[in-house]
Amino acid sequence: MEHDPRPEAVGVEKLRAWWSHRQWLDRPHPGASAAEVLAATGWARSVGGAAPYLGLFARAGLGRAAVDAAVAELSVHELPSARGCTYLLPAADFALGLAVGAAAPEGELAAAAKHLGVGRDEVEQLCLAVERALADGGPLDPATIRAAVGDAVRALGEPGRKRGLATTLPLALGLLQSRGRIRRVPVNGRLDQQRYGYVGWDQPVAGDAVDLARRYFSWAGPATLGHFRWFSGFSAATARRAVAEAGPVPVAPGSDLLLPPELAEEFAGFERPAEPHYTLLAGIDGIHLLHRDLSRLLDPADAARPLPAGRAGRTFGGETDPQTHLVLDRGRIVGLWEYDTERAEIVHQSFVPPDDALRAAVARTEAFVRDELGDARGFSLDSPRSRAPKVAALREAAARGWPAG
Repeated sequence: MEHDPRPEAVGVEKLRAWWSHRQWLDRPHPGASAAEVLAATGWARSVGGAAPYLGLFARAGLGRAAVDAAVAELSVHELPSARGCTYLLPAADFALGLAVGAAAPEGELAAAAKHLGVGRDEVEQLCLAVERALADGGPLDPATIRAAVGDAVRALGEPGRKRGLATTLPLALGLLQSRGRIRRVPVNGRLDQQRYGYVGWDQPVAGDAVDLARRYFSWAGPATLGHFRWFSGFSAATARRAVAEAGPVPVAPGSDLLLPPELAEEFAGFERPAEPHYTLLAGIDGIHLLHRDLSRLLDPADAARPLPAGRAGRTFGGETDPQTHLVLDRGRIVGLWEYDTERAEIVHQSFVPPDDALRAAVARTEAFVRDELGDARGFSLDSPRSRAPKVAALREAAARGWPAG
């Protein structure tokens, strides 16, 4: 089969389906471990919500117990990595994740020095005190660590509180995590509840921007330099150099969409599956967040839909990030959903005519959330109460039936 090389020949439906394929969302992958899923599809953003669980369940059918066990045995772990943000990473990427995230705590220390008079020597001494406090085991929560280090930690008063930094302890914890000297562990072993302690660690830190670029384009390609720059948080110059050395190639002459050369032939021959395959995911799943370019996953009519429980005039396509969880089919967002804890059910608005496959996907995810998670929080501060207006709006839209308004 001969493929048209013009950029316009790469249609949006093929791109969406390919992204879904590379994200392991076009078919189940039973038997894959959490580490294998993350290595193949990319690091999973973790903000104290259900996103990692939902993503691993959708891709490999992994239950919460299997994911929690993987965290406990350190085959995967939550680490500050790209842009200094917390992601769930496979063990093979621990060193790289820490390396590419190291600039964030250094930047926080520089800001504290400038605005709060905090010196590096002071924080380095506190780092040593924290390591001594954790030498006998743990995990220790921040309050216990603060008590153990005594005068080594300093309160920063009202100026610090205004900058979200009540004491010098978070600066030390951030530096020690980025150096692989300590790690943060969930107190109850769960990723969707933000209660943490810290333990000592001895994790090497290694890797550079080129290493991240190679991984990124294998997960997210076709993607642009701009997409990679957003994900990495690198400067324009660093991102350009990394992409040039990593060597992704245009999907077609003149296109700014790049993918690894070893995938070019596969992409050229790839065809969008004829049958739908529905998955229910968090709004911050990698299918969106690796690019953070929401419009590429939306049909124009769906982009114009009102935002559930949003202010008048706000549309779904006008958002940088989804404000609800997502239903996808072959890379296209075809619906929105939230979990109603009071009724123990998923409430969803469909952009396409519901069929048996969609109903089965909803029922499967609903059972997983009800039986294993208890809730599907979008982030740490999400709660049934704060979510209630969106649940009500989605329920109203669902009651109107198809076509969804």
